[in-house]
Amino acid sequence: MAGESYVAVVGSGEADAGQAWLAEEVGAALAEAGAVVVTGGLGGVMEAACRGAKSRRGRTLALLPGDDRRAANGWVDVAVATGLGELRNGLIVRSADAVIAIGGGAGTLSEIAFALKTGTPVFGLGTWDTEGIVAATDAADAVARAIRHASSAVS
Repeated sequence: MAGESYVAVVGSGEADAGQAWLAEEVGAALAEAGAVVVTGGLGGVMEAACRGAKSRRGRTLALLPGDDRRAANGWVDVAVATGLGELRNGLIVRSADAVIAIGGGAGTLSEIAFALKTGTPVFGLGTWDTEGIVAATDAADAVARAIRHASSAVS
C-alpha cells in the first residue's frame, strides 16, 4: 500500500439517508481512483464509505476507538483496534493524505480540527462551515479534489 493515496472519509456514526448515500458515492469513487479509504470503522458515514469502496473492489482501513477489531463494520479490510477512544480521530487524519468530511457532529469537528492543524486538506460535503474547509459541490467534486491533492502528496 506504500505509494498509494490514502483518503479519510469522516462523518457521523449515525448518518441520515442523504449523508449515507453521499458517503457511499464517495467511497466508490475513491476506490475507482485507486485510493485506500480510511475511516473510524464503525457505522453511519464510516460504514457507507467502506461499503461504497468495497462495491468497486477498493480497500478500506479502519482505526477503531475500542480494543476489539470485531467491532469494525463488515466492509473493513484492515481493522486496527487503537483503544484510544476519540483520540483515534487524530490517527485517522494523520494516516490520510486528504480528508472528506460529510455532515457530522463534534467528533467530525475534531477530525476537521486535527486536519487543519496538521495541514491536511479537508473537502466538505454538507459539513461544518469553518475556515479552511473547501466546500465541494458533490461526491465527484470532493473525490477529484482529494485525489489531486493526495496524488501530489505521495509523488
